[in-house]
Amino acid sequence: MLEDSEFDKKSLRLVHGSTADWAELAKDCVCFANAKGGTIYIGVEDDTDMPPADQRINKSIVEKINQVVPQRTINVGISATIQRAPNGGEFIEVKIYRNTQTIASTSDGKYYMRVADECKPLMPDEMTRVAAEKQAFVWEEKVARKVHLSQADGAKLDKFLSDVQKSERVSGFVKEMSQDEILEFYFFTSGEYLTNLGTLWIGQRKDRALMHYAPAVQFIKYDENGVKVKKRIWDDYTLNPKELLNEIITGIPDWGESIEIADGIFRKTIPNYNQVVIRELVANALVHRVYTMRGDIFINLYHDRLEIHSPGLLPLGVTPSNIISKSVHRNTHLAKVFYDLMLMEKEGSGYDKVYEVLLLNGKPEPIVEEWEDRVVVTVKKNIISTEVAKLMSRANDDYGINQKEIITLGLIAQHGTMTAIELSKKLNVRNSDGLAYWLGKLLKHEIILSKGKTKGTEYHVNSELLRQIDFKGKTDLKKIEPHRLQELIMMDLETYPGSSVGDINERIGPEINRNKVKRKLAELVDSKILYTEGVLKGTKYFIDHNQGNKEEMIHK
Repeated sequence: MLEDSEFDKKSLRLVHGSTADWAELAKDCVCFANAKGGTIYIGVEDDTDMPPADQRINKSIVEKINQVVPQRTINVGISATIQRAPNGGEFIEVKIYRNTQTIASTSDGKYYMRVADECKPLMPDEMTRVAAEKQAFVWEEKVARKVHLSQADGAKLDKFLSDVQKSERVSGFVKEMSQDEILEFYFFTSGEYLTNLGTLWIGQRKDRALMHYAPAVQFIKYDENGVKVKKRIWDDYTLNPKELLNEIITGIPDWGESIEIADGIFRKTIPNYNQVVIRELVANALVHRVYTMRGDIFINLYHDRLEIHSPGLLPLGVTPSNIISKSVHRNTHLAKVFYDLMLMEKEGSGYDKVYEVLLLNGKPEPIVEEWEDRVVVTVKKNIISTEVAKLMSRANDDYGINQKEIITLGLIAQHGTMTAIELSKKLNVRNSDGLAYWLGKLLKHEIILSKGKTKGTEYHVNSELLRQIDFKGKTDLKKIEPHRLQELIMMDLETYPGSSVGDINERIGPEINRNKVKRKLAELVDSKILYTEGVLKGTKYFIDHNQGNKEEMIHK
């Protein structure tokens, strides 16, 4: 089992003998309590799925866990028990219950939260966001108004049950449940009454309208001068989230606009705004918005871009820079309904699908921004290059590359060349193993070529593949060879002695990676071809014109 936002594995050493670290266990329990709850297996090492077959757990250890963790934490509920693995080995299962309304802490006043597979400390400015997130969790399960199940919209209820039966993502176990069991499984009901989530999906219009902050959407189209030319609003609460999403996708004719590009003897049609991208972004806005604050979802269509505004900030732990790889739920149960009914790519952010579709069509990656009270996602209309679009299509057709490889190839193709550091930052990976996972078979099939080692490695598209599609990308110096770079540096310093690395970089070609210029300068200094004056940012470079005279003296 892989560690994630709801599961962790710990060595038995954590709670046994001189190596016991009760403070660490308390911290981990606080992390889970402040997130969605979770489970810790103690006695199972990180690199294994089961404990040793001969491992036996002393009951006194379990009793101590149940005693010590509550003493070292505040607002944390746990239950530790002994479990037996299929191989016969025993381990301790610690269940940590989600703290739905208060914030958990350690007894010495420290706050943590589980984000993905890590335990993160909470900063003071994040505390209000944690409180808001907890209210969002409660919102789904809460029975705000006494709306009896018998008062549900019959047509919407029948459609939901039909969608569950037809969905490939719903297990046979769930499909075999009774109607009441299915509604309870998806948290649509609590006892005989509809929850907020149930009212949102299968309630009558009047009940949905009386809910606090039920979603409303505004579509506004602007001309080239920024003047509104079209407006459509969905704010009468007649539609449930699925119906609202479908209405937005099918009810706006602008989504049908596209351009054609030549691809050999064929022509490739590229939509201005792909409906898959629109569906994923609008679904995200509906699923991940904060339902405890007022604010409409805005879909603003400009002549060159599409903006989607969603009330509230990103879920805690997600940032604009890591959104492609982070999967954090805000409205957990609503996200599951959307996923199970195949209304969105996955229960997390689904931004990897957005990246895949945009980059496959030669378009820029989406721009995600956090404003003061909202998240704004911008998708550009124009493609960066028809040649990049053709390259992506050719690589996808000929090599059958997967989603991560499409994203990686698209980023490298659009930038011309990228260093390992730049690519890792874009993909939010920490090490070479993570980057290798994204590169996949791109290097094996020589779609992407590399040069250099470790962090200095550079990646670029195979020039032979570019030649095959008659690639006419602009000429630049990103892939300049080392000896050519040295010539440029020497020529520059002949004219401008005493220059900084920034000045040199700007004059010989700002598109050349700065680190590449710095490495070459360091090599020239080590070889005594250049010498420096000053330190750090004040370092200036000079040509050592006496080097030739020194060598001549040594020779004599």
